[in-house]
Amino acid sequence: MKTPKWFLKRNLISWSLCPLSLFYLIGSKFVFNIRKTREYVSKRPIICFGNVLSGGVGKTPIVRQVAKFFDAPVVMRGYKKSAETGDVGDEAKMLSSDNILVHVGDRKSNLVLLNKQKSNSPIIMDDGFQNSSIKKDISVLVFDESIGFGNGFLLPAGPMREKKSAISRADAIILIKRKNIAKGFALPTNIPVFRAYNKELCPYDNKTNVIAFAGIGYPEKFFNSVPCKIVEKISFPDHYQYSDDDIKNLIKKAKEKNAKLLTTEKDWVRLPDWAKQEIKFSALNTEIEQSFYDWLKGKVDEHTHKKS
Repeated sequence: MKTPKWFLKRNLISWSLCPLSLFYLIGSKFVFNIRKTREYVSKRPIICFGNVLSGGVGKTPIVRQVAKFFDAPVVMRGYKKSAETGDVGDEAKMLSSDNILVHVGDRKSNLVLLNKQKSNSPIIMDDGFQNSSIKKDISVLVFDESIGFGNGFLLPAGPMREKKSAISRADAIILIKRKNIAKGFALPTNIPVFRAYNKELCPYDNKTNVIAFAGIGYPEKFFNSVPCKIVEKISFPDHYQYSDDDIKNLIKKAKEKNAKLLTTEKDWVRLPDWAKQEIKFSALNTEIEQSFYDWLKGKVDEHTHKKS
Protein backbone atom coordinates (compact mmCIF):
# COMPACT_ATOMS: atom_id res chain seq x y z
CA MET A 1 0.00 0.00 0.00
CA LYS A 2 0.99 3.64 -0.34
CA THR A 3 2.35 5.29 2.77
CA PRO A 4 -0.63 7.13 4.29
CA LYS A 5 -0.33 10.91 4.31
CA TRP A 6 -1.06 11.04 8.03
CA PHE A 7 2.14 9.06 8.75
CA LEU A 8 4.08 12.29 8.33
CA LYS A 9 1.61 14.83 9.70
CA ARG A 10 -1.07 14.40 12.34
CA ASN A 11 -4.61 14.93 11.17
CA LEU A 12 -8.13 13.81 12.05
CA ILE A 13 -7.53 10.32 10.65
CA SER A 14 -4.36 9.75 12.66
CA TRP A 15 -6.02 10.91 15.89
CA SER A 16 -9.04 8.70 15.24
CA LEU A 17 -6.77 5.65 14.82
CA CYS A 18 -4.98 6.16 18.13
CA PRO A 19 -7.19 3.65 20.03
CA LEU A 20 -6.08 0.96 17.55
CA SER A 21 -2.46 1.90 18.24
CA LEU A 22 -3.00 0.88 21.85
CA PHE A 23 -4.06 -2.61 20.75
CA TYR A 24 -1.04 -2.74 18.43
CA LEU A 25 1.27 -1.79 21.32
CA ILE A 26 -0.16 -4.46 23.61
CA GLY A 27 -0.02 -7.13 20.90
CA SER A 28 3.53 -6.34 19.81
CA LYS A 29 4.78 -6.35 23.41
CA PHE A 30 3.16 -9.74 23.98
CA VAL A 31 4.77 -11.22 20.84
CA PHE A 32 8.16 -9.67 21.76
CA ASN A 33 8.11 -11.29 25.21
CA ILE A 34 6.97 -14.69 23.91
CA ARG A 35 9.71 -14.74 21.26
CA LYS A 36 12.29 -13.77 23.86
CA THR A 37 11.75 -17.09 25.70
CA ARG A 38 13.22 -19.03 22.73
CA GLU A 39 16.05 -16.72 21.77
CA TYR A 40 18.63 -18.12 19.34
CA VAL A 41 22.27 -17.31 20.06
CA SER A 42 24.62 -17.27 17.07
CA LYS A 43 28.24 -18.45 17.19
CA ARG A 44 29.15 -15.68 14.75
CA PRO A 45 28.52 -12.02 15.64
CA ILE A 46 25.21 -10.67 14.36
CA ILE A 47 24.91 -7.03 13.32
CA CYS A 48 21.28 -6.01 13.03
CA PHE A 49 20.29 -2.94 11.02
CA GLY A 50 16.75 -2.00 11.88
CA ASN A 51 14.39 0.89 12.43
CA VAL A 52 11.55 1.91 14.67
CA LEU A 53 9.53 3.16 11.72
CA SER A 54 7.61 0.89 9.36
CA GLY A 55 10.08 1.26 6.49
CA GLY A 56 11.22 3.67 3.83
CA VAL A 57 14.08 5.27 5.77
CA GLY A 58 16.87 4.01 3.49
CA LYS A 59 18.19 1.06 5.46
CA THR A 60 19.07 -1.27 2.55
CA PRO A 61 21.82 0.98 1.06
CA ILE A 62 23.41 1.07 4.52
CA VAL A 63 23.28 -2.73 4.75
CA ARG A 64 24.87 -2.93 1.30
CA GLN A 65 27.86 -0.78 2.31
CA VAL A 66 28.49 -2.63 5.58
CA ALA A 67 28.12 -6.09 4.01
CA LYS A 68 30.69 -5.12 1.38
CA PHE A 69 33.03 -3.73 4.05
CA PHE A 70 33.06 -7.01 6.02
CA ASP A 71 32.47 -9.30 3.02
CA ALA A 72 29.62 -10.62 5.15
CA PRO A 73 26.43 -12.50 4.29
CA VAL A 74 23.03 -10.91 4.79
CA VAL A 75 19.92 -12.58 6.19
CA MET A 76 16.52 -11.06 5.49
CA ARG A 77 12.87 -12.00 5.13
CA GLY A 78 12.67 -11.10 1.46
CA TYR A 79 9.58 -8.92 1.77
CA LYS A 80 7.14 -9.07 -1.18
CA LYS A 81 8.86 -12.00 -2.86
CA SER A 82 7.64 -12.61 -6.41
CA ALA A 83 8.46 -14.30 -9.68
CA GLU A 84 9.62 -10.93 -11.04
CA THR A 85 12.35 -10.73 -8.39
CA GLY A 86 13.30 -14.40 -8.53
CA ASP A 87 11.13 -15.13 -5.48
CA VAL A 88 13.57 -13.30 -3.22
CA GLY A 89 12.23 -9.74 -3.05
CA ASP A 90 13.52 -6.46 -4.48
CA GLU A 91 15.90 -5.65 -1.62
CA ALA A 92 17.57 -9.06 -1.79
CA LYS A 93 17.97 -8.84 -5.56
CA MET A 94 19.43 -5.36 -5.21
CA LEU A 95 22.04 -6.58 -2.72
CA SER A 96 22.85 -9.67 -4.79
CA SER A 97 23.65 -7.46 -7.77
CA ASP A 98 26.72 -6.33 -5.78
CA ASN A 99 27.86 -9.95 -5.26
CA ILE A 100 26.65 -9.94 -1.66
CA LEU A 101 25.57 -13.36 -0.40
CA VAL A 102 21.92 -12.99 0.63
CA HIS A 103 19.90 -15.61 2.50
CA VAL A 104 16.16 -15.02 2.21
CA GLY A 105 13.37 -16.58 4.27
CA ASP A 106 13.27 -17.77 7.88
CA ARG A 107 16.08 -15.89 9.59
CA LYS A 108 16.70 -18.45 12.33
CA SER A 109 17.03 -21.34 9.84
CA ASN A 110 19.47 -19.32 7.75
CA LEU A 111 21.51 -18.41 10.81
CA VAL A 112 21.79 -22.08 11.77
CA LEU A 113 23.06 -22.79 8.26
CA LEU A 114 25.58 -19.93 8.32
CA ASN A 115 26.89 -20.99 11.72
CA LYS A 116 27.84 -24.37 10.26
CA GLN A 117 30.21 -22.67 7.83
CA LYS A 118 33.83 -21.97 8.63
CA SER A 119 33.97 -18.20 8.50
CA ASN A 120 35.17 -15.40 10.75
CA SER A 121 32.96 -12.71 9.22
CA PRO A 122 29.95 -11.35 11.07
CA ILE A 123 26.42 -11.90 9.79
CA ILE A 124 24.35 -8.89 8.78
CA MET A 125 20.65 -8.95 9.62
CA ASP A 126 18.56 -6.62 7.47
CA ASP A 127 15.67 -5.62 9.73
CA GLY A 128 14.71 -7.61 12.81
CA PHE A 129 15.21 -5.05 15.56
CA GLN A 130 11.76 -6.06 16.86
CA ASN A 131 12.47 -9.81 16.49
CA SER A 132 13.47 -10.95 19.98
CA SER A 133 13.80 -14.64 18.96
CA ILE A 134 17.33 -13.89 17.72
CA LYS A 135 20.02 -12.40 19.95
CA LYS A 136 21.69 -9.47 18.23
CA ASP A 137 25.26 -8.73 19.27
CA ILE A 138 25.18 -5.25 17.75
CA SER A 139 22.01 -3.33 16.91
CA VAL A 140 22.10 -0.24 14.71
CA LEU A 141 19.03 1.88 14.02
CA VAL A 142 18.72 3.92 10.83
CA PHE A 143 16.89 7.25 10.68
CA ASP A 144 16.26 9.64 7.82
CA GLU A 145 16.58 13.23 8.99
CA SER A 146 13.78 14.43 6.68
CA ILE A 147 11.29 11.88 8.08
CA GLY A 148 12.35 11.77 11.71
CA PHE A 149 9.66 10.00 13.72
CA GLY A 150 6.93 10.84 11.21
CA ASN A 151 3.89 12.01 13.12
CA GLY A 152 5.20 10.22 16.22
CA PHE A 153 2.23 7.86 16.56
CA LEU A 154 2.34 4.06 16.66
CA LEU A 155 0.86 1.94 13.87
CA PRO A 156 -1.73 2.31 12.40
CA ALA A 157 -2.12 5.94 13.51
CA GLY A 158 1.49 6.62 12.52
CA PRO A 159 4.63 4.91 11.20
CA MET A 160 6.17 3.95 14.55
CA ARG A 161 6.65 0.22 15.20
CA GLU A 162 7.61 0.92 18.80
CA LYS A 163 7.67 3.82 21.20
CA LYS A 164 10.69 6.13 21.06
CA SER A 165 11.97 4.60 24.28
CA ALA A 166 12.82 1.43 22.28
CA ILE A 167 15.82 3.30 20.85
CA SER A 168 17.60 2.56 24.14
CA ARG A 169 18.03 -1.08 23.00
CA ALA A 170 20.26 0.08 20.12
CA ASP A 171 24.04 0.26 20.32
CA ALA A 172 24.30 3.01 17.71
CA ILE A 173 22.33 5.12 15.26
CA ILE A 174 23.04 5.99 11.64
CA LEU A 175 21.45 9.28 10.67
CA ILE A 176 20.95 9.92 6.95
CA LYS A 177 21.57 13.64 6.57
CA ARG A 178 19.15 15.82 4.59
CA LYS A 179 18.72 19.49 3.77
CA ASN A 180 15.30 19.52 5.38
CA ILE A 181 15.00 18.24 8.95
CA ALA A 182 11.70 16.92 10.27
CA LYS A 183 10.09 19.26 12.76
CA GLY A 184 10.77 18.35 16.39
CA PHE A 185 13.11 15.49 15.49
CA ALA A 186 15.76 14.85 18.14
CA LEU A 187 17.75 11.70 18.96
CA PRO A 188 18.97 10.52 22.37
CA THR A 189 22.34 11.88 23.41
CA ASN A 190 23.49 8.73 25.24
CA ILE A 191 23.83 6.58 22.07
CA PRO A 192 26.55 7.07 19.42
CA VAL A 193 25.18 8.76 16.28
CA PHE A 194 27.02 8.40 12.97
CA ARG A 195 26.18 10.25 9.78
CA ALA A 196 25.51 8.95 6.31
CA TYR A 197 25.06 10.87 3.07
CA ASN A 198 23.02 9.83 0.04
CA LYS A 199 23.50 11.19 -3.44
CA GLU A 200 21.13 10.29 -6.27
CA LEU A 201 22.73 10.24 -9.71
CA CYS A 202 20.73 11.15 -12.83
CA PRO A 203 21.50 9.02 -15.91
CA TYR A 204 20.24 11.79 -18.23
CA ASP A 205 21.56 15.26 -19.02
CA ASN A 206 19.87 18.30 -17.45
CA LYS A 207 17.99 19.16 -20.66
CA THR A 208 16.14 15.84 -20.87
CA ASN A 209 12.55 15.76 -19.68
CA VAL A 210 12.04 12.98 -17.17
CA ILE A 211 8.98 11.21 -15.80
CA ALA A 212 9.98 9.79 -12.41
CA PHE A 213 8.02 6.97 -10.83
CA ALA A 214 8.55 5.01 -7.63
CA GLY A 215 6.90 2.35 -5.50
CA ILE A 216 8.77 2.86 -2.24
CA GLY A 217 7.84 3.89 1.30
CA TYR A 218 8.40 7.62 0.81
CA PRO A 219 8.59 8.36 -2.94
CA GLU A 220 8.87 12.12 -2.36
CA LYS A 221 12.36 11.54 -0.94
CA PHE A 222 13.37 10.15 -4.32
CA PHE A 223 11.58 12.80 -6.36
CA ASN A 224 13.13 15.63 -4.35
CA SER A 225 16.68 14.32 -4.43
CA VAL A 226 17.14 13.27 -8.07
CA PRO A 227 19.01 16.02 -9.99
CA CYS A 228 16.94 15.54 -13.15
CA LYS A 229 14.51 17.73 -15.08
CA ILE A 230 11.37 16.04 -13.75
CA VAL A 231 8.18 16.96 -15.61
CA GLU A 232 5.91 14.48 -13.83
CA LYS A 233 6.03 12.38 -10.65
CA ILE A 234 4.07 9.12 -10.31
CA SER A 235 3.77 7.23 -7.03
CA PHE A 236 2.90 3.55 -6.62
CA PRO A 237 2.40 1.51 -3.42
CA ASP A 238 5.50 0.31 -1.58
CA HIS A 239 7.08 -2.82 -3.14
CA TYR A 240 4.58 -2.54 -6.02
CA GLN A 241 4.73 -5.35 -8.60
CA TYR A 242 4.50 -3.67 -11.99
CA SER A 243 2.35 -5.33 -14.64
CA ASP A 244 3.02 -5.19 -18.37
CA ASP A 245 0.08 -2.79 -18.68
CA ASP A 246 1.59 -0.49 -16.03
CA ILE A 247 4.84 -0.32 -17.97
CA LYS A 248 3.12 0.18 -21.33
CA ASN A 249 1.09 3.07 -19.88
CA LEU A 250 4.24 4.67 -18.49
CA ILE A 251 6.03 4.32 -21.83
CA LYS A 252 3.02 5.80 -23.64
CA LYS A 253 2.91 8.75 -21.22
CA ALA A 254 6.65 9.36 -21.70
CA LYS A 255 6.28 9.42 -25.50
CA GLU A 256 3.40 11.89 -25.24
CA LYS A 257 5.56 14.24 -23.15
CA ASN A 258 8.76 13.61 -25.09
CA ALA A 259 10.32 12.38 -21.86
CA LYS A 260 12.43 9.54 -20.52
CA LEU A 261 11.39 7.24 -17.70
CA LEU A 262 13.35 7.08 -14.45
CA THR A 263 12.85 5.05 -11.29
CA THR A 264 14.74 3.82 -8.21
CA GLU A 265 17.04 0.81 -8.28
CA LYS A 266 14.67 -0.99 -5.92
CA ASP A 267 11.81 -0.46 -8.40
CA TRP A 268 13.98 -1.28 -11.41
CA VAL A 269 14.79 -4.81 -10.19
CA ARG A 270 11.04 -5.51 -10.02
CA LEU A 271 10.51 -4.64 -13.68
CA PRO A 272 10.11 -7.31 -16.37
CA ASP A 273 13.32 -7.86 -18.34
CA TRP A 274 11.91 -6.29 -21.50
CA ALA A 275 11.04 -3.10 -19.59
CA LYS A 276 14.57 -2.72 -18.23
CA GLN A 277 15.67 -1.91 -21.78
CA GLU A 278 13.26 1.06 -21.85
CA ILE A 279 13.73 2.43 -18.34
CA LYS A 280 16.77 3.61 -16.39
CA PHE A 281 17.25 3.89 -12.64
CA SER A 282 18.92 6.54 -10.54
CA ALA A 283 22.02 5.06 -8.92
CA LEU A 284 22.28 5.89 -5.23
CA ASN A 285 25.71 6.65 -3.80
CA THR A 286 25.73 6.14 -0.01
CA GLU A 287 28.65 7.18 2.15
CA ILE A 288 28.90 6.48 5.89
CA GLU A 289 31.47 8.39 7.88
CA GLN A 290 34.68 6.45 8.58
CA SER A 291 34.28 6.70 12.35
CA PHE A 292 31.29 4.35 12.11
CA TYR A 293 33.36 1.61 10.47
CA ASP A 294 36.08 2.08 13.09
CA TRP A 295 33.52 1.81 15.89
CA LEU A 296 31.76 -1.18 14.31
CA LYS A 297 34.95 -3.12 13.62
CA GLY A 298 35.96 -2.69 17.24
CA LYS A 299 32.59 -4.02 18.39
CA VAL A 300 32.75 -6.99 15.99
CA ASP A 301 36.29 -7.89 17.14
CA GLU A 302 35.10 -7.70 20.75
CA HIS A 303 32.18 -10.07 20.19
CA THR A 304 34.24 -12.42 18.01
CA HIS A 305 36.75 -12.75 20.84
CA LYS A 306 33.97 -13.47 23.36
CA LYS A 307 32.48 -16.22 21.17
CA SER A 308 35.79 -17.92 20.36
